[in-house]
Parts: sequence; C-alpha cells; structure tokens
Amino acid sequence: MEGITGYIYRNAHARYFGGIDKYFTPFIMPNQNRCMNTKELNDVLPEHNKGMEIVPQILTNKAEDFINAAEKLKELGYSEVNLNLGCPSRTVVSKGKGAGFLEYPDRLERFLNSIFESSGLKISVKTRLGMYEPEEFNRLLEIFNKFPLSELIIHPRVQTDYYKNKPVLESYRKAEESSENILCYNGDVFTRQDYEAAVSGFTRTNAVMMGRGLLRNPNLVHNIRQGAQTDKKILKAFHDEIYEGYREILPGEKPVLFKMKELWTYMLVSFSDAEKCWKKIKKADRLTAYELAVTELFAEKDIDKSKCI
Repeated sequence: MEGITGYIYRNAHARYFGGIDKYFTPFIMPNQNRCMNTKELNDVLPEHNKGMEIVPQILTNKAEDFINAAEKLKELGYSEVNLNLGCPSRTVVSKGKGAGFLEYPDRLERFLNSIFESSGLKISVKTRLGMYEPEEFNRLLEIFNKFPLSELIIHPRVQTDYYKNKPVLESYRKAEESSENILCYNGDVFTRQDYEAAVSGFTRTNAVMMGRGLLRNPNLVHNIRQGAQTDKKILKAFHDEIYEGYREILPGEKPVLFKMKELWTYMLVSFSDAEKCWKKIKKADRLTAYELAVTELFAEKDIDKSKCI
C-alpha cells in the first residue's frame, strides 16, 4: 500500500512473520520525463529486497510510460510487473488512472494491446469491478480474457465504494466461471474467519492478496494457516525494526513520526482497549514522546485475540 509497505516494512515483515509468497510494491507512477523517481527506485532495488519474491506495481494510463518502466524493472532483474487498476483514490482516479481507467474500457483495451506487444515481462492486473456499478465488470472481463495475464487479482468492489460496503462476491463468482486467466481474490480479509468465508466455494482461485488485513495483523498468514496467535514480543521487535529503519533513511523526526503514526492507524486494531495509548502516540511531537507511548502500549495492553487469530 502506498506510503506504508515499502522495503523497510517488507524486510521487517519477512524477518519476523514471513509466510508471503509474493510481496507487491507500492505503485510506481512513471511519466514522460522519467520511469521512476528516487524513492520508487530505492524501493525496488534488488539489494533492498533480498530473499523475497517481489512484484512491482505500475500505475499509469499511458502505454509508453508503462513499457519504459517495465523495461527499467527488467534491467533490475524483475520478471513480472503488475498493472494497478484498483486504486480508488480521488487524486488518482481524477487523472484516469488506477480504478479511474476502468471507466474507459476501449482505451484500456488499446493500452493492454500495446503493453503486451512490447513488454517482455509477465504482466498481472489488479482490478476493481468498475467505476460505478458491478455490471461494468462484464465488459472488463471480456477485455481481460483477450490477454495472457500472469494473474488477475480482483477486488470485488467498484471505485465509488472505496472500502465501504461489502465485496460483491457474486461478481467474483462470475469471474470464476468465465475468466481465462489465473485468479486471485482481494478484499476484506482481516481474520481467519474472513479468509474462510471469502474463499469458500471458489474452486479456481489460485491465491489471496492481503492489504489492510495484513497491516492490522502482520501475523495474519500464520493465523490462517495454523491458527497461530500473534506474539506481542515478536510484534514489538517487528515495530522496532521498522522504526529504526525509518530513522536511518528519513531526514529528521517529523517524517519518522508521520510514518509510524500512519502504520499505527492499522496496527492498533491488534490491541485491546488501547485508545488512551493511541491518543498519546498521536500527540507525540518528538521521538522521545513517541517511544514512551509505544513502550507503555506494549507493556500494558494485550493482543486482541478475536482479531488476531
């Protein structure tokens, strides 16, 4: 996810939790002047992603920009890239990118023709059902079926849902019936029970992508696979590695505080009765105050087992 799951987070997650088959990077936004900026390049450098299977995401509606970015990633040693058609952010959608590109299926088909003709990499697609109505996905699925995607990742909401309302599982079932591509499910997998409910009956689904659920509970994969509870000591070590990683690469205290507070908007869900500690974390304007608040949280609050198993 943009701004959170960069290489600092991914390396810490792989070290303390793991269990992930593929990590997808936050999206790269190429343009006519450059394939990627310094931050994006740092995030995909092989030396920052050792021992992990990484798939870079590209977010654009211009075929030439996609092709140029894919070529640079190929030079770095990547064999697969992902086209992001799922981002619902207004700033992205207003430019006809991410989920905003789904409003123009004919343009999207021409775009896919161009990138599949020119790119030597495997290409997967992450998509929503459309912009406004789930029925839009019928036409989109026809388009996707024309191309040899390495994987079709479906978040069964429309753009205007953002993350509200429930995923439209009936639309996902239609994809299972008629998709020509390998399928991956994405959307509202926060617990083991969510996972079991979401994939029940999906016989052709090859994988599940986790976003917000994994940010809330970094141990979610092991909760699902083995019923393993989240260990607070491991969670603390995971937090500390991310924190120190940001302190090493970010200029000053405020950027570090911003990053860590953003992470806590998700991870706080793992704890029971932690609102007072959260207020102290939010109020912290120096790293010393932040460290005290986090130490208090881990010392005094317990993992909420109902959300972490």
